Amino acid sequence: MSDRKVRIAQLSCGAEYSGVQKEIYEAAESVGAEVFFPDIALADVERAVKKFGLDVKSADLKLMIARALALVEGKVEADGVFIGTCFRCAEAAIVRNELRRYIPEHSKLSVVSYSFTERTTAGTLLTRMEALTTIARRRALLAREEQTGITMGIDSGSSTTKAVVMKDNVIVGTGWHPTTEVIKSAESAVADALAMAGLAREDIQAIGTTGYGRFLIGKHFGAQLIQEELTVNSKGAVYLAGHQRGSATVIDIGGMDNKAISVIDGIPGTFTMGGICAGASGRFLEMTAKRLGVDITELGPLAMKGIGKNVPMNSYCIVFGTQSLVNALAAGSSPEDVAAAACHSVAEQVFEQQLQEVDIKEPVIMVGGTSLIEGLVYAMGQLLQTEIVVPHHSQYIGAVGSALLASGFIKGE
Repeated sequence: MSDRKVRIAQLSCGAEYSGVQKEIYEAAESVGAEVFFPDIALADVERAVKKFGLDVKSADLKLMIARALALVEGKVEADGVFIGTCFRCAEAAIVRNELRRYIPEHSKLSVVSYSFTERTTAGTLLTRMEALTTIARRRALLAREEQTGITMGIDSGSSTTKAVVMKDNVIVGTGWHPTTEVIKSAESAVADALAMAGLAREDIQAIGTTGYGRFLIGKHFGAQLIQEELTVNSKGAVYLAGHQRGSATVIDIGGMDNKAISVIDGIPGTFTMGGICAGASGRFLEMTAKRLGVDITELGPLAMKGIGKNVPMNSYCIVFGTQSLVNALAAGSSPEDVAAAACHSVAEQVFEQQLQEVDIKEPVIMVGGTSLIEGLVYAMGQLLQTEIVVPHHSQYIGAVGSALLASGFIKGE
């Protein structure tokens, strides 16, 4: 695998017309992958559409179905699958949704699906392509279930920077700082983690980095592993939840974007990330806490005392959501009800916009800093009608996953 590029099969409609195709090629090329369109015959299209049972009108969508069937039947070889359709087309959304479910159920191929606009860039697609490439190249590493030696994981996120030191499968040190200057915040988090562990930096045998600043801090610390957050977070989640075998669903509502990942035996099957607006992110909850005059750590308990349905809340925009919040307070709504409504608003948007893109299988594991906001966890559980698992150290999920995987790079391993 290391001697050739990872081959990602593209199933799409509208990518050329919208001008997005060159961005897809660029994103794949930047992570050492190549995108190709599976070759099929006209007779294969007619047979596939009939077998699949979707009477679509678009010829491109029929072609997508036939290519998917060719991949599942093993007539075309690929290392991963990228499914993309224009966000304006309802028929395309149905096909995309069915194919991203069908392919993992009938093959071992990992799938990422994306609803693109004319403004979609290679940068937007980069993490998704990187994750597909990682799964193809490092499946054995991702199957790793225990950490060995002394390793460190650093997660340079948009809001906070986390560091974790692990020693022989035990977390012995943690550090957490707001992300201001990327390297400075990482240095502070690392110093705290090392101090708690009672270790010096030279004691660390391998380092893994993830998050938005992973490349910068990876170079700064001489990391052996620099990895996107989709694979790292899913690995860290199932590790902390003690569910590395079987199926699980991981939800990470971050400061800038959200991740929903369907995991099978510790390896992502289907995954999605993003969000229409910051109204579905931790940023909105931070703004809510500030408006209510409480610390973000107090928002969860406050929300648990309120009734969200008492406050109408715009769920799709941070600006209008904040306006709804201000209007509710001005009209006499209690802080408890407003806090509950804000938590429900974020959970609802993630549920409607992203959790429809993955198959929800229990246990559902919530991770990241927002998993500590119990009102948000409660709201998500109500929407999914299941009990949400929040493992210990859930806020350090990316750093834990990085430290775990980095142990695979210790000499002699």
